[in-house]
This record gives sequence, C-alpha cells and structure tokens, in this order.
Amino acid sequence: QVRLVESGGGLVQTGGSLRLSCAVSGGTFRSIAMGWFRQAPGKEREFVAAIRWSGGTSYYPDSVQGRFTISRDNAENTVYLQMNSLKPEDTAVYYCALYSGYGGKAYLPASPTAYDYWGQGTQVTVSS
Repeated sequence: QVRLVESGGGLVQTGGSLRLSCAVSGGTFRSIAMGWFRQAPGKEREFVAAIRWSGGTSYYPDSVQGRFTISRDNAENTVYLQMNSLKPEDTAVYYCALYSGYGGKAYLPASPTAYDYWGQGTQVTVSS
C-alpha cells in the first residue's frame, strides 16, 4: 500500500553534485521520519541521513556530514538528499526508507531495521 519511489541517481565525477528525491504515496500514512541509506556491492547497508517530518530535525553520520543535506516537503510527501563534493566511495545504490514510529522508541533511527518501508533504490556512481 505504501510506496516509496526514488529518483535522481546517475553518474557524476568526483566533486560533483546530485539531488535525490523520494516520493511517498499510498494515501494517508503514519510516518515519524524518513531516512536515506546506501549499499555498495558486497558491503552492508549504511545510514546516510534521516529527518523528522515535524520540525525537520535531521541527523547525519560523520562520513557525509557537511557534504549531504536531507530535506523534506511535507505538502508533497517528498524527501530529498542533496549530495555535494561527491567521492568515489559514495558510489552505491541509495535507498529511501520510511519510519512509521509504530512500536518504536527511536527519535531519528540510524538502523535500517527500524524502518518499515523501502523504495526500489537509485544508483549513484561517482567516477574518479
């Protein structure tokens, strides 16, 4: 019922920028926060950013702090990930995820297991 669709991935050179979008649909839904994760081949899924719908509080790991910015448009049920100063190590499939808050106590969860719905992913490739 709940559907998340990412877009905006592509191929960029080192130092370039991309903006990813994640549109949420499926009628009325409960969501406390949204997150972005990435997964490179043979590696574990990595937390990238999270944001609360109400108030817009955001959280980032050190690996992307200062380079990536997450934002949201509540009226459009859409979240964005602005990625600047991209590096080859940023290459991965980027996934958007929805945290419903049901049965959870986290404020802005960084663990992928906390999220309830996932998009199909969008490939980001940074060439060196």
